[in-house]
Amino acid sequence: MDTLVSVFEENDLVVAFALVGGVMLVSGWLSRKLTRGRLQGSAIAILLGLVLAWWGGVATGGEDGLADFAVFSGVGLMGGAMLRDFAIVSTAYGVDLREIRRAGLSGALSILLGVLVSFVAGAVVAAFFGYTDAASLATIGAGAATYIVGPVTGTAVGASSEVIALSVAAGLVKSVVVMVGTPLIAPLIGLNNPKSAMAFGGLLGTTSGVAGGLAATDKRLVPYGAMTATFYTGVGCLLGPSVLYVALRALVGG
Repeated sequence: MDTLVSVFEENDLVVAFALVGGVMLVSGWLSRKLTRGRLQGSAIAILLGLVLAWWGGVATGGEDGLADFAVFSGVGLMGGAMLRDFAIVSTAYGVDLREIRRAGLSGALSILLGVLVSFVAGAVVAAFFGYTDAASLATIGAGAATYIVGPVTGTAVGASSEVIALSVAAGLVKSVVVMVGTPLIAPLIGLNNPKSAMAFGGLLGTTSGVAGGLAATDKRLVPYGAMTATFYTGVGCLLGPSVLYVALRALVGG
């Protein structure tokens, strides 16, 4: 047993891939047997992953969830920024440029509108919880856009580490809600073609949430939603610490 554990620890990334594959198999079975396919296996896998992360943190008293177990440490690398960004960029290779042209102005407007609506909503909620300075409002508002835009904005405008942490939490909650909720609302909003997927990604913007949700809905739509969601993140990183922060300072002061 010690030898087996040692082999697993030395090949932690392989173990991580095997673990995720096992979770996907179980999730697919649960989807078929318990929901008759109404709730996609990917959405169930996301929920199971969150439960495992919570259990790992409680069991070890650590901060990295399941990755705090030495044998599962590869999960931290697999779920880290490097492979995440690689996966996001790789989705662009599945895009049909003709579909992007068809999106045209509506796709661009969805990105801008998505950033502005999320930013305003996050800033308003922050104000209700007692934050009054422009730096905190801008950081939490940017976090409501995505958990990447929040820290970028907070660092640029000099927000406190506590506020930056809150912005990350806001973005993570949004990401999970989008992941789980997308397959449930897709039939109601006509999310079944590349153009609607691009508008959806542009409005919501959380790349991981949009990609996961579309994968649970129709994997052929993932590249289109991920494309506009990635642009959304870039636009948010540009506007958050500049135009939007300056506008907030004009409204509430420093």
